[in-house]
Order: sequence, then C-alpha cells, then structure tokens
Amino acid sequence: MTSPVDKDTAKPSNFLRHVIENDLEQGAYAARKWGGSPGDAQHHAQGMQDPAKVRMRFPPEPNGYLHIGHAKSIWLNFELAKEYGGVCHLRFDDTNPEKEEQEYVDSIRDAVKWLGYETFLADRPSAPGTMQPHEYFASDYFDFMYRAAEYLITAGLAYVDEQSADEIRHNRGDFNTPGTHSPFRARTPDENLARFRAMRDGQLEDGAAILRAKIDMASPNINMRDPALYRIRRATHHNTGDKWCIYPMYTFAHPIEDALEQITHSICTLEFEDQRPFYDWLLDRLAEGGLVASPHPRQYEFARLNVTHVITSKRKLRQLVEEKHVDGWDDPRMPTLAGLRRRGYTPEALQLFCERSGVTKSGGWIDYASLEAALRDTLDPIAPRAMAVLDPVKLVITNWGELMGGDDVLDDCTAPVNPRDAEGGLRRFKIGREVWIERTDYEDVQPKGFFRLFPGNKVRLKYGHTIECIGGTRDASGKLTEVQAKLVPDTKSGTPGADAIKVKGNITWVAVADAVPAEVRLYERLFAAAQPGSGELLDELNKESLVTCAAFVEPSLAAAAAGGAGYQFERHGYFVVDAKAAEDGKFVFNRAAGMRDSWGK
Repeated sequence: MTSPVDKDTAKPSNFLRHVIENDLEQGAYAARKWGGSPGDAQHHAQGMQDPAKVRMRFPPEPNGYLHIGHAKSIWLNFELAKEYGGVCHLRFDDTNPEKEEQEYVDSIRDAVKWLGYETFLADRPSAPGTMQPHEYFASDYFDFMYRAAEYLITAGLAYVDEQSADEIRHNRGDFNTPGTHSPFRARTPDENLARFRAMRDGQLEDGAAILRAKIDMASPNINMRDPALYRIRRATHHNTGDKWCIYPMYTFAHPIEDALEQITHSICTLEFEDQRPFYDWLLDRLAEGGLVASPHPRQYEFARLNVTHVITSKRKLRQLVEEKHVDGWDDPRMPTLAGLRRRGYTPEALQLFCERSGVTKSGGWIDYASLEAALRDTLDPIAPRAMAVLDPVKLVITNWGELMGGDDVLDDCTAPVNPRDAEGGLRRFKIGREVWIERTDYEDVQPKGFFRLFPGNKVRLKYGHTIECIGGTRDASGKLTEVQAKLVPDTKSGTPGADAIKVKGNITWVAVADAVPAEVRLYERLFAAAQPGSGELLDELNKESLVTCAAFVEPSLAAAAAGGAGYQFERHGYFVVDAKAAEDGKFVFNRAAGMRDSWGK
C-alpha cells in the first residue's frame, strides 16, 4: 500500500546524517587495510563489493518478537543505508542458545520484510549468476570468534577466571570503589590457553570458569574492568546444534560481527554508550593482530523510542504471553510488530511515526496518541469507508409502507468509497423499514447538545432518508429494545428524500435487510499507566483494553479479506479484518485507532 501522505523532500537533519556525510566526504572507509598477515576476516569480507560505501546493520537477538522500539532501529538503519547508497544487513545476534528459537528468527524475518526493508540490496554472491540477501548470523562467526579469543590469550590480553559468580561480582567494585584483581589474572598465556581449551572441550562445569579481557580493574567505566568474553553453557543452539559448549558474550561478539561484515556505522541505543570504549578496545587489539580491518567500524548511540502506555521489555512481554494475559505475541494489544500488524497498523504508518519521533541523543516519552495519529494520517486518504453499528438496536420506520409502497420495499442508497478520492467509485446498499442504529443515538429526553434521536427530533439517516423520532421501547430492566420513527416527506414533492429538510443530526445505520453480522474488537492501550514498568506488571494492565461487540456492518464489507487494506468505519475509526480469526472461519474486525484520540475521556 502506498500512502499519499505528503512529506518534505528534504530529510530533517540529525547528528547521524552529519556523521555519515562527514565520513563520506573524508573517505573514512575508502582505504580499509588489513594489519599483519591475512586472516579469516578477509574471507568473511569477500563479496562486499564496495567497502567504502555506507554499510549499516540491524542486529536483533532472536529471543522474542520485534516490538515498536525495534521498528525505530529498523527504519533508521535501512533508511540511512538507502539514502546514502549503501546496504543494510539483517543480522541475528544469536549468542545465547538458552533463550533463542527458530520461531523468533522466522518472526524477525517476516517483520523486517513486512516493514518494507527486506534485504533486497544484495551484493553478496551465493552462486554464479545469483545474489544472496544481506542476512547474517553471529553463530556463523563462532569459529572466528574462538580464534580471536585465543589470540587475545596468547597476546596476554585475556585470562580464564575460575572465581565464583558472586566473587567476580564482589571483586568488580562499584562506582566509588575500584575492582580487585582476580587471583587467576597472573596466569601465563600458556596456562590460560590450556584452561580455555578445557572449557571448550567440556572439561569444566557450567559456571566454573569464564574468559575475561585483561584491561583495567580500576577503570572508572565498570564495563572496562576485565569484562567477560566467553562463558560455559551446555545448551543446544538453533543454528550450530551441540558443536559448542562455550559461547561468546554479546559485548565480545557484536564488535567482531560488525568488523567482519565491514559495517561502517554501528548504530545502537544509548544504553550501550558505556560499552563503546570496550567496542573500540577490542577492535583495536584485533586490528593490531591482523584479524580485522582498519579503520574498524565506529559505534554511535541515539535515544531509544519510549512510547507511553507501552512496555518493550522482552522479558515482561514474554511473561504476558506465557501467563496468557494476552493472546500470544501477536495479540493486537501487544507492542510487537506482529501485534500492531494484526491490529491494523501499516508499514507506512510506522515509518511515518518513526520519522516524526526524530533522532536525538536525549530521551523522553512520546505519547501513544502520536502513533495513532500517524495511522490516521496514512489511512485517511486511502481507506475505503463503510458504515457499521457496534451496539445495535432496531429502528422501525412506522410509515415506510405507506410512503414507499409496501413494508417489504427496499430503496437503493449509494455513498463514495472514499470521499477524498473522486475516482474511487461508489458503494451500494439498501435501506428499508427496519435498520440497525447505535444504541447511544437515542435518548428519551434530550441532553444538552444532543442532536440525534429523541421524541420529536428530526435526523438524517446518512446517505438515506430524513426521519422524525417518535419514541423508544424499553424492557423491564430499562434497556432500550427498539426505537420508532417516521419518514419525513420532502415539503415540495411530498416524497421521502435525504434532503427533505435541514437537520442538525446525521446518524449511521445498516439496513436489517442486507446487514452483515460481524464480531468487532475494540482495542485500547494495554497498560493504564502512562509510564508502565515501575510497579507490579499485572497491576498496571488496563482491564478494559479489549471490548468485544456483536455488530452489524454494511454489505460492502462482506468481501473484506484478512491482510488487506484497513477500513474507516464512519464515526468509529479504522478497522481491519483479523487474520488469525479468519483462519478459524470467523469474521472479525479489529479496531486499530479511533477517529480521534479519546483516551481518558
């Protein structure tokens, strides 16, 4: 779907664009060289046809479904690569086999493709005459990472520490106290190499030892106090199976992955800012040994996307799924891309939202209403319109037969598919003696400012006829069960007409004769708290985040398909057919957003 939303042709300036443009002007990566003897890294770089151009990456860990925060990172990396004639890699940082699954790999691929950033800018040959997309796995580099670790050991830059986890944590110190050297730090390179190989060969138990970098236990940056490089984990890996019982730490693996793929600008969120010194230290040391190219990639941080009423912690989202507080990772209330897609959000809406949120070094919260506004702005020009009655009560036009020639007579009505598209055509439906209207469109006594149905008031059935309300019928409990009205003839012709007289109220409706029953799910914010996460997770849930309606919709929606364009239900907002319900043979519409922000009202 292509949205006609107008955007400025000039991209808004931000610090990342300044960095990239300066690097391109200076030719920062035009003369990358390999230090020392040729190594494995050159093999990984084969097929990177132009190491001088911008090369970005989006590196999710496959331990859950992508969420709205990832959308910002995807948008930023792929758009910058596209803007500056480069490429962007999709890389799975799969260094933790205990939490990673093939399901998450597949869901990430699907989300990136759906957002419009499938790695089509392929320049990596996979076979003669073919090109392979830029998709990579950290686990593809495990052999190289192991050799890099052995290099650090032989260079006296890493050692095997056999302290307990509690001892390591205690001896690390804090912001006011320098760390204490491990009693194993003084081992010789040969001793460390032997112990590291014992770790690799499964001779040590899980947690019995880790490999640490030897840097500075007194560093004011705690991340530089001999950080861990490898740990022992006996777990089957989704990609490498049981080949390894030791796995690299993310902070060790990530810079190596960037270097092997010749990334130019490694963009991440601000929580990784304190890790940048180790990122540079590691790549500087490996470049000195000839294992990676120089100049190596540089890391740059931007403020993560924080949206009110949204939690993006994978751990907490997994809790909601596993404890069945939501209907899976793709529940339309979830902030996952799968959930937003099922709810009715479009790639164009998320791209527009990311663009509007800006790219800065300062944090802050963006109101959830801005996300809904981006959806409205992209769908309003293109979404087909339809009428739907979500809380139906029957309206009976008592003089229909008298004026229309019989109670069973149906009259034809038309309405534009989209009033903003003059060539979009018309939708057609019937009107008859009985129609469904919204229960809230009737009051026994007129409240102040209420111009819909109450005894004696005249309104227009939108796209249909003008009627005058006679009254309503209620059951013993006071619930409205029926509304009565009569047609108002045109004063000139004496026949019913939509423009018989001027009225203040227009109401939507669906004829009983051709109404299509449908379940409509009204979704709201999953969390009631504006900034959830500080209290008990379940206490912060919005208990009214889902309301289900037994509705009637106009016949033009009978052919609405799952996965198609969203619709605007006049008065109610933007809706889409629920794909999962359609698989079960159910006809369900999900509300993506209302016509306007009404949260808290």
